[in-house]
Amino acid sequence: MTIDKNRVTTQDELDEPAPMDQIEARVDAKMKRLEGKAKQNVGEGLNDNSLKHEGNKLRKEGEKALNKAKSK
Repeated sequence: MTIDKNRVTTQDELDEPAPMDQIEARVDAKMKRLEGKAKQNVGEGLNDNSLKHEGNKLRKEGEKALNKAKSK
């Protein structure tokens, strides 16, 4: 069996991201979510409302980015 090179469609032609790029986006989003959760917990422990708010905001951004990366 041979492959007809004229009938092969590449990821670039389909404008499809490579699997490695898809994973990288999900990992970045998960790390952002974890960093936000950690800041939120530290802010709660130190009774620092600004740090807690920053952590909550970062966690929500990470969740939004993760949902977006999963939907692609």
